[in-house]
Amino acid sequence: MNNLTNIGAIKALMARHGFHFSKAMGQNFIVNPSVCPRIAEMGGAAAETGALEIGPGIGVLTAELAKRCRKVVCVELDKRLPAILAETLADFDNVSIVTGDIMDIDLEALLAEHFPDMDVIVCANLPYYITSPVIMKLLESRLRARSVTVMVQKEAARRLCAPLPSRESGAVTLAVRYYAEPRILFDVSRGSFMPAPDVDSSVIRLDIRESPAVAVDDEALFFQLIKAAFAQRRKTLLNSLSGGFGMEKALVADILVRSGVNPGVRAENLTLDDFARIEACWKS
Repeated sequence: MNNLTNIGAIKALMARHGFHFSKAMGQNFIVNPSVCPRIAEMGGAAAETGALEIGPGIGVLTAELAKRCRKVVCVELDKRLPAILAETLADFDNVSIVTGDIMDIDLEALLAEHFPDMDVIVCANLPYYITSPVIMKLLESRLRARSVTVMVQKEAARRLCAPLPSRESGAVTLAVRYYAEPRILFDVSRGSFMPAPDVDSSVIRLDIRESPAVAVDDEALFFQLIKAAFAQRRKTLLNSLSGGFGMEKALVADILVRSGVNPGVRAENLTLDDFARIEACWKS
């Protein structure tokens, strides 16, 4: 089906299927015809590649991926949309639709079933409210995928891709950089969507590392330290970790000094290497 970014065509499609936008699901369909081809190209879509798409909507990005990739598998939460996708993607025989919540699906099993012999990329236009949880699930699952290319709220993109150290960084910044190399590809104005959201968006790409950026013995502790450090980011690292772990300041200060980290700095001043050294000294 053509004209998937034409507002009149979208309205007619929705009317035929009795579809209405769901605010609870954060649904905003792309109506700027230049956006999805750029996402597919810059996301790494290629002839022998498999693409996992999260939240296909009415299939605008799906069609661009299907034109370029060997196979596309879409995971869609809204049970009303597969019927629409069957119409809009009728010209493609290399697309499969899986209905379900991406947070509950066994992604490793999904990739093994659909992409047993292919390089895999992940693409998504994520609802703003679930951006970080979905990205972290994709990264923490250690998927057999080359990259994750997603459209997110512009402010979230700046935080996810912030350099280290920097004031823009947060716990999620370090978590993303632990697993991947992030970069902002391009910005997308709010007028590129129907209905138009209240904020602009950005497309980012996370190139997944073959191994984590730093080596740690206790990954769970490593991330607990990062979370505690940023939980009260206005406080010094000493106060944040002391409060977060319920430990005496003198003990925490000793660990930080042995780690080569100034107890008086804030979390935003630290790198992954800094937190790795703290983790190494924490139980010693």
